[in-house]
Amino acid sequence: MVAVIGRDAYQVPEENGWDPVVAVTVGQDLSERLVQLAGKPAQFSLGKSFPGFGPIGPALVSLDELPDRDDLELSCELSGETVQSDRTSSMIFSAARLVAHISAICPLYPGDLIFTGTPAGVGNRRSPQRFITPDDELISRIEHVGEMRHRFAAAAAASAT
Repeated sequence: MVAVIGRDAYQVPEENGWDPVVAVTVGQDLSERLVQLAGKPAQFSLGKSFPGFGPIGPALVSLDELPDRDDLELSCELSGETVQSDRTSSMIFSAARLVAHISAICPLYPGDLIFTGTPAGVGNRRSPQRFITPDDELISRIEHVGEMRHRFAAAAAASAT
């Protein structure tokens, strides 16, 4: 889930963490593992910085459209196999806590996006590991928000998870 900031926010307490959020959307946090894990220490941001990585959509959903913004079903399907399925209520850090933590360090501005986390099932953590391969279709869904679909070509799928 991606939280979309709608107003300036700085040093927001956790109990008010949803206040600057204007909407949420679906986001897919892709990683190129060969680049990400090649150095010591690993370069997690660099592995997420390739063109087309970090897609969001298909729409912004305002918080008042959600029955419970803190308990939405998240799922991810890779070529017909459900590889991730959980609820936002199970996230290690809630969206409100993330907004509070990030805004304690740097100001947030309208249009800023916060990718809030991922359920268990990431490809390099699975046993056996499962990486995106050419022609795979990745479907990312959030209950009451929507879904996005991506089909991968050979170059983009080389080691993305």
